[in-house]
Amino acid sequence: MSHLLNIEEKPATPTPAGPSMAAFLALGFRPLYIAGASWAVISIALWIFAPQLLGQPLSLVAWHAHEMLWGFIITIAIGFLLTASATWTGFNPLQGRPLAVLCILWCIARLGFLFGGLTGFWIATAAELLFFLGAATALARVMIKGRSRRNYGLPALILALGIADCLFLMAALDGNYVLLMERFDLGLIGMAVVALLIARRVIPFFAMRMVQGLKIPMLTRSGHVQMAFSVLALLAGVLVQVTGTPMTPGSGPHLLPLVMAGSLFVTGLISLGQLLYWKPQAVLHKPMLWILYLGYAFIGIGLLFAAWQFSNLFNPALLNGVLVRSATHVHLIGLAGFCILIIGMLTRTALGHLGRPLALDRSMLAGHWLMVAAAVLRLAALWPSAASIHLLHLAATAWILSLGLYLWRFVPMLIRPRPDKPAPVSMPKKAATVQPAQAR
Repeated sequence: MSHLLNIEEKPATPTPAGPSMAAFLALGFRPLYIAGASWAVISIALWIFAPQLLGQPLSLVAWHAHEMLWGFIITIAIGFLLTASATWTGFNPLQGRPLAVLCILWCIARLGFLFGGLTGFWIATAAELLFFLGAATALARVMIKGRSRRNYGLPALILALGIADCLFLMAALDGNYVLLMERFDLGLIGMAVVALLIARRVIPFFAMRMVQGLKIPMLTRSGHVQMAFSVLALLAGVLVQVTGTPMTPGSGPHLLPLVMAGSLFVTGLISLGQLLYWKPQAVLHKPMLWILYLGYAFIGIGLLFAAWQFSNLFNPALLNGVLVRSATHVHLIGLAGFCILIIGMLTRTALGHLGRPLALDRSMLAGHWLMVAAAVLRLAALWPSAASIHLLHLAATAWILSLGLYLWRFVPMLIRPRPDKPAPVSMPKKAATVQPAQAR
C-alpha cells in the first residue's frame, strides 16, 4: 500500500532559494494550484461583490457555476493527478514547456469567458477543450507507460469532464436554464467520481502516516461497489440527456432519473460507511486530517440530497423548499464537500511534494477554519430570510480569506525549488523517487 499511495516526498529543513521557472514548471501541482486558488478568489469576489463586470454570452449563474466547477475544482483535481501520477507510474506526465502551454490554455479560457463576448466565448471553449484533452492525453501516456492498470480509467474520466463542460457551455449559449442545470449536475457527478476515487485512496494513507499505530482497512470491495454505482449514476445522467427525459420538479418519477437517484443514494451511503471504518475519532487532534474527513463526509451527505432531488419523489413545499432545491445538493457536494476537501489537499500534498514538514502553522490552520465557515455560512444562506444576503457576503469573505491565506503562504514555496533539491538545469522526464514497478 505504501508503494502505491506514496504521493509525497520526505520533508527536509528549508533553506533559502530564489524563484525558479524550472522548479515552477517541474510538476503540475505547482502552477495549477496557484492558478486554481487565485481564480477561486477572483471569481467569487466578482460574483458576489461586482457582478456588473460579468458579461455575455454566459449569464451570471452560468458563469459562476462554470468557473467554480471547471475553472477551480476540476483544475485543482487535474493539478493533483498530474503530480500523483508521476509517483504512481514513475514518469512525470507534464513539465517545462508542455506544462506551460497547458496553463496558457487554461488562462485563455478564463479570460475569454469573462471578457471575450461571443468571439471570446468560442476561443475560450476551444482552449478549455484542448486543456482537458492535453491533460487526459498526458495522464494516459504515463499510465500506459508505467503499467498503472488500476488508474487506466482516470484519463477517460478527465476527458468525460471535458465533454460535460462542452455540453454545459452549449446549453448556456442557448439560454436553456433547465438543460444548463442538468448538464451542470452531470459535471458535478463526474467530479464526484474522481473525488471519491482519489480520496478513498489517499485519506486512509495520510491518516496512517500521521497517527502512530492507526490501522485502517483498505475496504477494496466497498470501494469497487462505490465506483460501480457512481459510474452507473453518471451513465444514467448521460442517457437522460440523450433521451430528453424530464427531471424538473413535478414532472413525476421516470426510470432513468430513478436509476440515477438510486445509484447516488447507494454511493452516498457507502461513503459515509467508509468514514466510520476510517476511525474519525483518531484524527480529531490532527487538523490536517479531520479537514479531509469532513470534506469526504459532506460529499456523501450531498449525494444523498442529490438522490432525493433526482428521484422526484419529494414534496416541493418541504421546509420552504430548501431541502429539495438543486442549490442544496450543489453546495453540499461542491462547496462543503469538494472545497473543504480541496483546502486540505492543497495544503497536505503541497507540503509533502515541496519537502516541507507536515505541520500546519497558524495561517494554514486559519485557512482551514475559514473554508469550513464559508461552507456553513453559504448553506445557511440557502434558507430564505432577511439575513440571507448578509450570510452570503460573509461566506464569500471567509472563502476569499481562506484561499488568500493559502496563496500568501504557499506561492513563495511553489515558485522555488525544494530546499533539499536544487532546481534542475534540464528536467528529466522520469520521476526519480518511485520506480514504475512499485506503482502498479
